[in-house]
Amino acid sequence: QVQLVESGGGLVQAGGSLRLSCAASGSAFSRYFLGWFRRAPGKEREFVSSIAWSGTSTDYADSVKGRFTISRDNAKNTLDLQMNSLKFEDTAVYYCAAGRGLAGIAPRGSGSYDYWGQGTQVTVSS
Repeated sequence: QVQLVESGGGLVQAGGSLRLSCAASGSAFSRYFLGWFRRAPGKEREFVSSIAWSGTSTDYADSVKGRFTISRDNAKNTLDLQMNSLKFEDTAVYYCAAGRGLAGIAPRGSGSYDYWGQGTQVTVSS
């Protein structure tokens, strides 16, 4: 069982940066692949980024590639998402998620994730 709590959301101007963090409690954090998802108003939840259990493999949605960086610290049980060059269309509630697995690549499908945080709001003003 893993409990996830996001933080770091807020209001930022377009072109600015934010760093989201996700603190995990529970056992065997390093055995989970992790991901960030987001849900914009009136839209479906979508994949943003994921990272394998080892941290050596990452994946990004095309819409954020080159602007966002995902990282994890298995010693501290934390997951981060550095978001740079933010755009108005990045406005959404961001969720961190965890799934059990030691595969080399973390999946993009939300159905593969077992645990979810409550979400943190990111608002980018144009």
